[in-house]
Amino acid sequence: MAAEAQGDVHMIEADVLLRGGKGGNGDPIMAHPPETDSDNTLQEWLKEIVNTNKGIKLDFKSLEAIWPSLELLEHVKQHLRRPIWINADILQGPNGDNAVVDAKEFLDTVTSFFPNVTLSLGWTTGWHPDKHNKGYDWMMVKEMAQICSTLSQPVTFPVRAALVRQSISELCWLMQQSDRYSLTVWTGKEDVYSVEDLLYIRENFDKINRRFCLLDVKSGIRDAAHSREKEWLFLLNYN
Repeated sequence: MAAEAQGDVHMIEADVLLRGGKGGNGDPIMAHPPETDSDNTLQEWLKEIVNTNKGIKLDFKSLEAIWPSLELLEHVKQHLRRPIWINADILQGPNGDNAVVDAKEFLDTVTSFFPNVTLSLGWTTGWHPDKHNKGYDWMMVKEMAQICSTLSQPVTFPVRAALVRQSISELCWLMQQSDRYSLTVWTGKEDVYSVEDLLYIRENFDKINRRFCLLDVKSGIRDAAHSREKEWLFLLNYN
């Protein structure tokens, strides 16, 4: 944690599941599927995070982990100095599978604990290096807009960097549906993208006066982005 607490990142993301995986009944742990066990429990991680000046984003892959995790978070929330974001993929997206978290149950559970928390609502996605990858289409963004239309909380939409450039029109439209909306651009480990792609995205969202941040960007891309004299909000994946 000491390393993650240093540097220019503003928030730290952690993937959370129950020990034993989906359907498990163990403690909430810090792990990403297909892993089902870890030495790092959420409770221990939260005890360390309160001593930093970083915000946190908790990413849930199943409903089972949400309730016990939010109970732990509730015990330390008064000690956190920065924002809390709660994330789940609630819709199927480009090349994504249908292993989504039920939107209604997720939103009902999260808002029962934290009525004013920032909701991070995304799509499952895939990316293939040997073919053209379609982006987020109109059906995807309009379904998301419908789900979010009754919410009062701030909402950020996590989108995959390699799929955003071909989805500018659709995502700009989504951003314009509410002043509460923002975009979080994340990157897959094997994805191919460039700093020019990120700047193109940034410039288009600047035009409609919408903020976005970058999650888990490769260090070389981060340094190049900094050199372009733009203000960026960086997040780091803990797992």
